Amino acid sequence: MKPHTFVLAALFVAALNGAQTGDPSEARPPVTATDLKIAKRASEILNSPAKWNRSDTRKCPPKAETFSLYCVIEKATGDVGGHFEHRSPAMQEARMVIEEVYPDWRRYEHRLKDYNNDPPTTFADIQKVLRLLEEHISDRLREQQRSSQR
Repeated sequence: MKPHTFVLAALFVAALNGAQTGDPSEARPPVTATDLKIAKRASEILNSPAKWNRSDTRKCPPKAETFSLYCVIEKATGDVGGHFEHRSPAMQEARMVIEEVYPDWRRYEHRLKDYNNDPPTTFADIQKVLRLLEEHISDRLREQQRSSQR
């Protein structure tokens, strides 16, 4: 097999297997019931404007009393007993929610941080993101369960 034919064949097989290429921030890993617990816990933690940190740096102090969108998901992950990962399913779904609620999201370098810090973003907007995060994860869980039963 010629080298270029081999490369094309490998790319074709990868595409058939559903392998993701390109930007890792666009990955959609499978969600679990734990991810739903994380989303619910994030909503519980960030339940008042006084707890919202609208100046996110993506550095989340362990004893923080205010939380950005990014840090509340990190904190909720720890509270649920999970190991925080930057590209975890809950974090990835939150990025997808930002794409849904903010059409100009591509101007952000870091979707969660920059949406959180964007001057027009309100606490109500953050609450909407957390509500939609729960909905997205619930919907994906149902979809995954249906797919596994086929």
